[in-house]
Amino acid sequence: MSTAAPGTDERLRRPAVRRSLRLGATTVTYVPDGAVQLVPRRWLPDTTDATWAAHPEYLDATGNLVAGVGGLLVEHGDRALLIDAGVGPQSFPAEPGNAHGALHGGALLDNLAALCRTPADIEAVAVTHLHTDHLGWAWHPAPGSDRPAFAHADYLIAEPEWAHRDLMAAHGIGPEILGALAPRVRTVADGEEVFPGVRIRFYGGHTPGHAGYEITAGGRRLIAFGDALHSPIQIGHPEWRAAPDHDPAAAVAARRRLIAELQEPDTVGFGIHFADVVFGRVRADGDGTVWHPLDA
Repeated sequence: MSTAAPGTDERLRRPAVRRSLRLGATTVTYVPDGAVQLVPRRWLPDTTDATWAAHPEYLDATGNLVAGVGGLLVEHGDRALLIDAGVGPQSFPAEPGNAHGALHGGALLDNLAALCRTPADIEAVAVTHLHTDHLGWAWHPAPGSDRPAFAHADYLIAEPEWAHRDLMAAHGIGPEILGALAPRVRTVADGEEVFPGVRIRFYGGHTPGHAGYEITAGGRRLIAFGDALHSPIQIGHPEWRAAPDHDPAAAVAARRRLIAELQEPDTVGFGIHFADVVFGRVRADGDGTVWHPLDA
């Protein structure tokens, strides 16, 4: 069974470009920062060589999954919220044995500028979880400055995620980064509204307090689900672990719940790492489910 809609193969193998979606009076736009390669059998260790032989459409010329890195701009009137902040102006080569390959970032501020937005326009950065590829511009100095790009903004973080922040040292989030974030952190409870029409939703498992954000406007709902899912192929296989999952059993349960929610009427998903098919719907397909890009 295919786990992506027909006609999307090329987009599954490239990072996402800027893409926008209107929900009534609210506009959401994917803002690219860079991309990372994911080594398929290391990132999804429950898969086999046969899995990927049957699904070559997901793999680039190097045999890796392609994942975008960036943020989701939410605009309502004159107000603007950013969900996640990319990896920042840094690049890392592939290293033997790692679950991820080459990683590069740095384009988020330029892409915001192309949308006629500056960092000063962003009133808050809503963080899905405390991993480096979601926090970059929240702590990296902006070009020509010694302060982070969004130093004026609130950093919204799920209460259990911030409570367990010391566990993030294993993922490159040490005291220096946490110290830079701390003065601007505002912890939020499950279901709390953080921006007009935007509520935080807890999907713990990938990290202790991993969160998504539910945006409701214009009679539709969008769920920005962070790293609860990393690739469209997981839509048909929520049971597959991801290598960085903190609590694999909880992560599987969160994925199953999320996929069920994404099948509800008038519901759209946003997968920040979903190559160039970031906006989509989940549809039944035979005895499973499939990701249908919104414009496919």
